[in-house]
Amino acid sequence: MSNRLPHTEHTSRPWRIHELTRGFRVEDVWRYRTPGAGPDDFPVMLDALAALAGPGNAGLSVRFLFAVRWKLGALLGWDKPKASLGKRVRSLREILPSDLPVPPDGQAIRGTPFTRLYVLEDESALELANKTVHTVCHLGWVQGENGDYEMHMAALVKPNGIFGRLYMALIKPFRYLIVYPKMTQQWERAWRDRDRLVPGIRA
Repeated sequence: MSNRLPHTEHTSRPWRIHELTRGFRVEDVWRYRTPGAGPDDFPVMLDALAALAGPGNAGLSVRFLFAVRWKLGALLGWDKPKASLGKRVRSLREILPSDLPVPPDGQAIRGTPFTRLYVLEDESALELANKTVHTVCHLGWVQGENGDYEMHMAALVKPNGIFGRLYMALIKPFRYLIVYPKMTQQWERAWRDRDRLVPGIRA
C-alpha cells in the first residue's frame, strides 16, 4: 500500500488549517503508519517526532540533499531574514482565530526551518517562508482502514512567483524519490521507538 495519498484525503477533512490557507495549494499528502496507535496518541507521536526531528536523522542521501540546498540558499540569498516570515510574507500566526492556541515561543522545530503555528488534539501545523515559497506542513491524526490511527502530512505551498514555481517543479523528483521515502522510515521509526525517545510514556 502506497504512503502517498490523494489530495482529497486532506481537503475533504474538517481541519482547522483550511481557514488559514485559502491562498495555498496542496502540494503533497503522505501517510505514516503507527501500528497500535489510538485516538489519544497524537501528542505522543509529536513528541517522538520532535526527538527524532531533522534531516540529520533521515539518512545520508537526505543529509546530502539538504546540505546542497542550504549551500545554494546561502550563496543565492534564498534564506536571508528579509525573505522569511514577518518580512517577505506575513506569518499565519498573526491571523490565527482566537480559539486556536498560539505556541508561546514561536521557535523553529529543532533540526528544521519550521516554526510552530498551533497544536490541537488531532492536528498540528508548522510554517516556513524563504525567497522561493511560503509553506505550511500540516499534521493530522486519522483513523486508518484497520482501525489504528496514523499520521497524515500535507504540504501546503504558496510559491513566490515564477521563480518559486520553477523551484518547486525542480525539487519534485527529489521529494518523491528520496526525501519522502526516507522521511517515512524516519517518522515511522519515531513511533516504534516512542518509549525510548519520550521517556515516561505508556506504550
